[in-house]
Amino acid sequence: MTAHQFIPGLELNRMFYREAVAPILASAFPDLRYSAALIGRGSDVLGYDSERSTDHGWGPRLRLFLSEGDQQSLAASLDKTLAARLPAAFRGYSTGFANPDEHGVRSLETATPGKVRHYIEINTLSEFLRGMLNIDPDRQPSAADWLIMPQQNLLEVTSGEVYHDGLGSLARTRRRLAWYPRDVWLLILAAQWKRIDQEEPFAGRCHEAGDELGLRIVLARLVRDLMRLCLLMERRYAPYSKWLGTAFVRLNCASELGLTLDGMLAAQSWPEGEEPLCAALEAVARIHNALAITEPLDTKVRRFHDRPYRVIGAARFAESIVATIRDEEVRQIHARAGLIGAIDQFADSTDLLGHLELGSRLRALFE
Repeated sequence: MTAHQFIPGLELNRMFYREAVAPILASAFPDLRYSAALIGRGSDVLGYDSERSTDHGWGPRLRLFLSEGDQQSLAASLDKTLAARLPAAFRGYSTGFANPDEHGVRSLETATPGKVRHYIEINTLSEFLRGMLNIDPDRQPSAADWLIMPQQNLLEVTSGEVYHDGLGSLARTRRRLAWYPRDVWLLILAAQWKRIDQEEPFAGRCHEAGDELGLRIVLARLVRDLMRLCLLMERRYAPYSKWLGTAFVRLNCASELGLTLDGMLAAQSWPEGEEPLCAALEAVARIHNALAITEPLDTKVRRFHDRPYRVIGAARFAESIVATIRDEEVRQIHARAGLIGAIDQFADSTDLLGHLELGSRLRALFE
């Protein structure tokens, strides 16, 4: 932990690039075309970092992107030049990092002037995108490609900040990946409504069965799915669970929905949980109508068939959204796979979502 005032990583590294890195490159490699950014892994990339974040994978760091030819001929020389010329500290933080630990994580260490073990990663954009999303930047992703890219990875590629784009391709690629193509988004959105449809009557049934623990579990699951639905409706990629609440409270709808979701989580019994659940369901139904992607749907809760529990009838929303899909590839995927959605809607394993080659095998579900 540092003894000085914390500087968020995006701000720190914006200054680090402009004041330390860019002058070295301009002096030692005046004709070099490159792009520089803080993107990829890390809470600092997402703007979620705090003093706690400084204990690993955090500090004066960024990525340099080179052309394929310059990567082969200049990357080693760039690395050595930066090691020799970077200051040993910047804004009170060491610029030196220890070697990766067994998990591949690097942490700050005291730097030796003239021999800085820096954390400036030098890549081609193709290499970076293959490692993060398993795609080629020169090829338009297919619908199946989009569906097997975890949202956390998409968020890490499109968040952060580009400090310089001399290659001209980094900002363009990030714009292309900033959100799903419309009909892919609609399929994922419909799948999220389907998830809610499959569980919205269960809390009341758990209560009838005397299973108050099960009731609270179902309510918590519905809270998570409603939060992810809101992120989808506001066109925001969802981070993994550690940052899900942080991302949600920054949404436009959080002020309306936050208290109802809190009420669902605090409920110890069905009467306590039913009212906030109904309020949350009606709220997301109104948000759906405001999107104007389907004809307006009734936003009032109703009885679940002949049983006394109240539901929104989330399947209505899923079906209405699917009916608006026009892209033939997406329609074929729906015909083959139904509404299982994207990889992080039907898979909840960190080992799977973090293993791109393993996840790529799931393409068979859609093709």
